[in-house]
Amino acid sequence: MTATGNWLTPVTLEGSSVALVPLGAGHRDDLVDAVRDGELWDLWYTFVPRPEQMDAEIERRLGLQAKGVMLPFAVIERSTRQAVGMTTYMNVDAANRRVEIGSTWYRQRVQRTGINTECKLMLLTHAFEALDCIAVEFRTHFFNQQSRRAIERLGARLDGILRSHQRMPNGTLRDTCVYSIVAAEWPTVKAHLTWQIERRERA
Repeated sequence: MTATGNWLTPVTLEGSSVALVPLGAGHRDDLVDAVRDGELWDLWYTFVPRPEQMDAEIERRLGLQAKGVMLPFAVIERSTRQAVGMTTYMNVDAANRRVEIGSTWYRQRVQRTGINTECKLMLLTHAFEALDCIAVEFRTHFFNQQSRRAIERLGARLDGILRSHQRMPNGTLRDTCVYSIVAAEWPTVKAHLTWQIERRERA
């Protein structure tokens, strides 16, 4: 692949308990049901669509995909064959082979089950081994402690904090924590994530 044109193209990533498939309008009903599990939109420090906003959110992500700056996925739970969340490659920088993994949410029932670890392993493997990325970023709100702990458990390192970086829907200003994994770190991070998944499967 080259670092121009269709560097980042739709792909299905297969795992043992979950699959990441290109997001489509057909996932809408599952995702509406998923977002209602825990009323995820009620978290002020993150962006999760309300049920009535799901159609617009799917359209927004697909619009960004058409512009070449996002590749959105539906997270499909193998045991139920239902979409239980969304995730993306975003802020795509093809020339420098960098992407951010973000705009991720999962229904409450599957949180802390290992699904996030498996999704991140698949996304990182594809980024570093198929797309030849030099770095993969993760960004989150300073106050989103759950997200920050999850990112740090992946092995990502904090690059810094962008102060007053974005305006939130409630009018507050977001300090954005920027983490990354670079290509030289990937073999160790991959071994760590694989071990985490295998340990959970043996439990």
